[in-house]
Parts: sequence; C-alpha cells; structure tokens
Amino acid sequence: MSFKRPTLTELIEQARADIEGRLPGADARLPVSVFDVLARIQAAGSHGLYGYLGWLADQLFPDSAEAEYLERLASIWSIDRKAAGYAAGSVTFTGIDATAIPAGTVLRRSDGAQFTTDAAGVIAAGSASVAVTATAAGAAGNTLAGATVNLVSPIANIDSAATVAAGGISGGTDQEDDESLRARLLARLAFAPHGGAAGDYERWALEVAGVTRAWAVAGLYGLGTVGLWFMTDDLTANGIPDAAKVTEVQTYLDGLRPITAEVTAVAPTPVVLDFTIALTPNTATVQAAVEAALKDLILRESEPGATILLSRIREAISTATGETDHSVTAPAADVTHAAAEIAVFGAITWA
Repeated sequence: MSFKRPTLTELIEQARADIEGRLPGADARLPVSVFDVLARIQAAGSHGLYGYLGWLADQLFPDSAEAEYLERLASIWSIDRKAAGYAAGSVTFTGIDATAIPAGTVLRRSDGAQFTTDAAGVIAAGSASVAVTATAAGAAGNTLAGATVNLVSPIANIDSAATVAAGGISGGTDQEDDESLRARLLARLAFAPHGGAAGDYERWALEVAGVTRAWAVAGLYGLGTVGLWFMTDDLTANGIPDAAKVTEVQTYLDGLRPITAEVTAVAPTPVVLDFTIALTPNTATVQAAVEAALKDLILRESEPGATILLSRIREAISTATGETDHSVTAPAADVTHAAAEIAVFGAITWA
C-alpha cells in the first residue's frame, strides 16, 4: 500500500496527543501552553524530515530525479549529458593589403558575445576571410551571415568592424537539458541494446550534440544497410542538419556499428508546410499562440514519410490560448510525404 505523508496540521495534533498521553494532566492545546509550543516545534522538525525523505525517494527513480542524481543514474548506464558546443564560422576583415590579422584576435558582437580567430589571415585585394570560434560554448554564439562583429583591440590598417561571412557562425549548442537526458535514459532502460537493431542506431545518433530526433530504417540501400535520418532542431531554423553535422554523426555511428552493417547518416529532405487560417479573434496575441501550437505539432509528429493529419492541425489550433473559432483552408487535406521527406514549418497566411 502507498504511504500518505502526514500534513503539518496532522503532525502537530499527533505531537499534542503524545504529550498529553505521556504527561497525565497536561493540556497541550492551550494557546499559551508551553506544551503547545513544544508540540509545534516537534511537528515542524518532523515535517521537514518527511519532506527530505520524500525528496530522496524521488532521486531513486530516473523519471523524477533532479539534475545531480539524474546524471548519476544515467552514468550507471554509460549515458553522459551532452556538453555545450562552440559556434564556429568565418568573418571577413577589410583593410590595407598585406596587413596580417594574428591568430587569437578577439572580436565582440554588439551584445557582448566574443569570438577569436582560429588562424592568422592576411588582407589581399582589400579583404580576408578568417575562421573564428566563439569563446563561450552554447547556442548564443550562433550568428547570422552579414552580422557585424568588432575588434576588441584595434589592429593598424585593419577596419575595426568585420562582417560574418556566408554560412554564418553556427554549430553552437547548449548543454543538454534534464528532460532530454531523462528521455535518453528512459529509452535505454525500456529498450536494451540489440547489437544493431534500429533503436540502437537512433540512440547512438541522439548521443551526438545537437541531434534532437532520429529514425533508423533497415535495408534502405540494400541488404546489410541501415539508413539513419536525423534532425538538429536547436541548430537550424528548420531543423535540417548541415553537411558538417551529417559527417559528424556518420563518423560517430561508424565507430559503434556492428562490423557487418553499413550505416549511412542522411539529412531528410524538407517539405515546407504553409497554412492559411481564418482566426477568431484575429489578434497578434492569438496568432502567436496558434503559431507556437503548430510548430509544436510539427516538432512532435513530423518524421520522414509521415502524414500530417488535417484533424491534428485543427486540434492544435483549437488548443491555442485565446482561440474561440477558426477555419483552415490550407492545407485542405492530410499532408503526406515520401520516405525521405519531412514536414517543416513554413508560414501562416491569416485570412
């Protein structure tokens, strides 16, 4: 049977009864009685101990453990929290030809984020493209192409403002949060390794920083082959992994796969899903709520070859805070995708 933790009021009453039972004639219920004070003090201490024991009990199980104990439980199964990753890319300097830009040169974004050059560069034909890496790990280091970063310390004959080159500064990821780590641990407990089953490849892919979803398909390229589609929802606007991340996942899988299997990591082909919605009330606040609900729906239900049901789209809109009525004219029916295709959020036209 389950244990019911006594409330503070119940503990006070128990303490009063104990005092009166052990000291005949004592009245621990008088408001000015020292016995009432002692009963409350004892009950308060007991209440704190019950709380601590309840907290300890939560730490025993992966579905309720907090960060420190969750990490400890995960480590028993050789599952480590994914560390934050550093954003990297290139910036373009301008200045006088033949002027050198030293390795380790520090640049600062307008919000204070800093980057350092990975190698030396030399101005030629008025400019030089130099690789840089964020000084602090995390998604905050990701920067769009065309953004301006400035030299922290001036360099003679080099313009103080540099421009983030095409492709931007990308690849920065935040440290894995508790719920993602918990989900991987629970999946490991529920599905033991099977020497190369589909679930093994999916779990291995999710161990790579930045990978948020993965799907393995046996025999995708013939007998003895495994195809592994995956997404990086926190790295890119539509979640489709770039070539560098595909290579990273491929290398990681090659180090774990059974020697008899040939695994290929692949980025799914994005298919933009646009919406046309007549909304009531059609306010900016409700529009934002509907957009968030649809993005969440796609994140939960899109996968290669999946069908996005129109009924689920309508349901998601209906759950948006503030929505009282709506009609959807696009899409007009369920949206199906080929095996390698995956739905990504596009835009909403408010009719």
